[in-house]
Amino acid sequence: MSTKPSRTLETFPNPNPERDYTLHMRIPEFTCLCPMTGQPDFATIKIDYVPDERCVELKALKLYMWSFRDVGAFHEAVTNEILDDLVRALRPRFMRVTGEWNVRGGIYTDVVVEHRSPDWTPPTPVHLP
Repeated sequence: MSTKPSRTLETFPNPNPERDYTLHMRIPEFTCLCPMTGQPDFATIKIDYVPDERCVELKALKLYMWSFRDVGAFHEAVTNEILDDLVRALRPRFMRVTGEWNVRGGIYTDVVVEHRSPDWTPPTPVHLP
């Protein structure tokens, strides 16, 4: 088992590519550094996606998230970077990354970014009585 952070996002074939389904992931211990002060920033990163041909391998995702620990990044930039890297690796039908940032200067910040494949149409939700 690796004990070092890594920017490599390993993937595996989607076991059910014929079906739309959603993966929900919650990473409650994300850290990076404030680019202005160098102090640590803490966030919960949520990833929701509808896979196409590939899914992300969880250990690789953990090591990828760890790779930000000593990186100075604004909340908006790092949340968008995570989305861009995951989209590049997975090419999902849909993906949303949410950064729920802990308080800084008395302000909580949530950053929500999305990707939607141009040839994907979301299924119509089923509403049961």
